[in-house]
Amino acid sequence: MLSRRRFLATTGAAAALPVPTWADAGTPSFLAAAREPSGTYALFGLTVDGQIAFRVGLPDRGHAAAAHPSRPEAVAFARRPGTFAVVLDCATGSVLHELRSPEGRHFYGHGAFIDGGRILATTENAFETGEGRIGLWDAASEYGRIGDIPSGGIGPHEIIRLPDDTLAVANGGIRTHPDHERKKLNLDTMRPNLAYIVDGRVVETVELEDPKLSIRHISGRADSTVAMGLQSQRAPSERVPMLATHRLGDPVARTFGTGLAPAFQGYVGSVAWSGDGARIAVTAPRGAQAALFEGEAFEILRRPDICGVAPSRRGLAFTDGTGGVLTDSGAVKHGVAWDNHLIALTPA
Repeated sequence: MLSRRRFLATTGAAAALPVPTWADAGTPSFLAAAREPSGTYALFGLTVDGQIAFRVGLPDRGHAAAAHPSRPEAVAFARRPGTFAVVLDCATGSVLHELRSPEGRHFYGHGAFIDGGRILATTENAFETGEGRIGLWDAASEYGRIGDIPSGGIGPHEIIRLPDDTLAVANGGIRTHPDHERKKLNLDTMRPNLAYIVDGRVVETVELEDPKLSIRHISGRADSTVAMGLQSQRAPSERVPMLATHRLGDPVARTFGTGLAPAFQGYVGSVAWSGDGARIAVTAPRGAQAALFEGEAFEILRRPDICGVAPSRRGLAFTDGTGGVLTDSGAVKHGVAWDNHLIALTPA
């Protein structure tokens, strides 16, 4: 029988075991999925100056990732209409768990941790009805599925956690079905919105004046103002806004960048507030450029296939499809093709 003294010594030693942190994964500042020259796919951790901190292989093409707020874990999501997500130990390179969307669902490539990292929220398509859903997974218990809630619209794409644990969801408004690959099925009736979810309930939705502007990607500032990157379903030459901002409780959203739409070909690939919250960047991979807004004014950054963007310590960091990483420290290049998104663990 284990003596009381031995029991206390054993439990004390267990309690003293170090808890893994992001420092054990090389202290990365960013996460990004990429295609490698061999045709394989992987999730990479990048340091503050764009160097590779770690690499973990993926079973197929990744889109975006969600970083756990304290543990060196990342959830890499398949590109729409993928049905897998992989929970990765970024310190050891091992796969901890493989998540599969429920029958009749697929993922949209994005997710977010809430409740101090105890719950993972994922955007999903219930494709037989077209309803957008938010899947909920117990990150404290091997990522078991614990339920789902409405997203507040059709086609939920990016989901983010705001500082007060409110979820903001970009409901793109476009219905799709895996039997029709990536075909858009409801362009005549689409109604995208930005939805806010508090305690599992949609408390507000905001629509833009033009229903043909799909809200796909979003970024939150410290004061919970949300920036929305827009994708036009009109002719690429039409002058429509490419950026909008909103804060929960505001009567309407503000829109920006109408003159940029033709050069952007009506398509924003990603959006991010700068680390200091003073600027917003929207990327246009089809136009090989990004626009950095400060109020109504903006400047243009030109790079081939630029798409990923995330906040950094002094501003913004970018990735592109040719392997380039642009940070506060300058530009570096790696022998991979970065996918659409760059995820900041914290403003680096």
